[in-house]
Amino acid sequence: MRKIGVMALAATLLAGTFGITPLKAEQGKPGGTLVMGTTQKARHLNPAVQSGIATAVPGTQIFATPLRIDENWQPQPYLAESWNVSQDGRSITLNLRKNARFHDGEPITSEDVKFSIETVKTNHPFKSMFEPVENVDTSDPHIAIITFSKSHPAALLAMSSALLPIIPKHVYGDGQDLKSHPMNNAPVGSGPFKFKEFKPGEYIILEKNSDYFLEGRPYLDKIIIKNYKDTTSLALATDKGEVTMFPFLSSTKDIRRLKKNDDLVVTSKGYEAVGPMNWLAFNTNNEILKNEKVRQAIAYGFDRNFITNALHGGQSTAATGPVAPGSPFYAADVEKFELDIEKANKLLDEAGYKPGEDGMRFKLKLDYIPGAAEMQKSVAEYLKPQLKKIGVDVELRASPDFPTWAKRVGGHDFDMSLDIVFNWGDPVIGVHRTYSCENIRKGVIWSNTQSYCNGKVDGLLKLAAEEQDTDKRIALYQEAQEIIVSEAPLAFINTLPYHTAYSKKLGNPPLTVWGAMSPLDEVYFK
Repeated sequence: MRKIGVMALAATLLAGTFGITPLKAEQGKPGGTLVMGTTQKARHLNPAVQSGIATAVPGTQIFATPLRIDENWQPQPYLAESWNVSQDGRSITLNLRKNARFHDGEPITSEDVKFSIETVKTNHPFKSMFEPVENVDTSDPHIAIITFSKSHPAALLAMSSALLPIIPKHVYGDGQDLKSHPMNNAPVGSGPFKFKEFKPGEYIILEKNSDYFLEGRPYLDKIIIKNYKDTTSLALATDKGEVTMFPFLSSTKDIRRLKKNDDLVVTSKGYEAVGPMNWLAFNTNNEILKNEKVRQAIAYGFDRNFITNALHGGQSTAATGPVAPGSPFYAADVEKFELDIEKANKLLDEAGYKPGEDGMRFKLKLDYIPGAAEMQKSVAEYLKPQLKKIGVDVELRASPDFPTWAKRVGGHDFDMSLDIVFNWGDPVIGVHRTYSCENIRKGVIWSNTQSYCNGKVDGLLKLAAEEQDTDKRIALYQEAQEIIVSEAPLAFINTLPYHTAYSKKLGNPPLTVWGAMSPLDEVYFK
């Protein structure tokens, strides 16, 4: 994330009335089918109640949001053709397009905006994202006035990408549980593409929305999101031209391989708002791992440099705290937990776990996300013998698919787990959720699944969430990070070298700060 971008967005929040003219993309020609490859298997297609790439990528095609964010971090009109932010940052007025309709023909109104905000606030893992919302005035069907209990510097960013899909109240407001609503698998949205077919674990088919509220778009006739069993088979299909676009490519060997293909563009642009990190999460309710010294010892027990250089070929960088390097909120002066076997053993001795006759102190299970072998399985296989050096007997527990892993970790049925988690542009959106005491929600993946709770950290995060002065926000976040890193509910490992590989036949590829988690209405075949 670039500092200038976040600062510009913060300034925009306080600046008043907007109806920014979108940056002009190349004029595309209609037609064609985009085949997108992924190894992430979606459980359903409603991003209002589910986070993650698997849901976000199709979700941002099916559902439109109030705003979209361009490559310069500037908010642009989308469902809202203009907006006004009050001087104190506690009210935002969205002026909705009058020609916007859901895929079933029903008009989009302020009631749908209110219903969507309430849905996200109640059900989404990012509980802090809309926690300050007090009310949404819907007296005018084309004007939604959102009032906050406090200033919300991240509000405009939170109204883009997969973070605030506007879902139809007349479909989802029938009293059924929104997390298991049957229409999550056959959603009705208002985005550039309509739902056609979903075969979980295999493919998602989306068709052009001919009644899209932006005239002349989308250009593509169809998008097929195809699942592959692993990144190697997906990279092979991309290399052969069977896949038009491979987003969220993180395998360093596949990045190098696909860069040699003259028919492809392979770029790291488009992930500025993502802030992807790989870490080792601890279940702090576990009898062994509730001891802070044990967690610290494990963090000292492995070598991040070996992971980034030997396992990742120097393509990834070390992660040292809750905020990804490159963000203005990143805290550089925290404990780095560099490899120190002697210190790790001393901490475990102090915690009361002495080695047995076999040299082992205790046994812990280690889960990891399936399908992302280089960042997950390979790291897990390194940790098993490495942590044995400090007397931790690690049992690797593989999951047959992503939903199984998510159910285990989201259900707090784990000891330790590797995980890939995003910052989502602003700490209010993507960082608070992991550490807030209020966000310990069993059954919700990418919430506070570690069950970590520190009252002082909670207080600092709440202050930072409403502070309008950027320098003061930075100071608050850095203090919170120092505490979190020290108490080690997680052992931070590395950032991910996300890239997108796409055919040179594509025009207007998704290279804004949200990458493929943004509407593909401007993408076309040359």
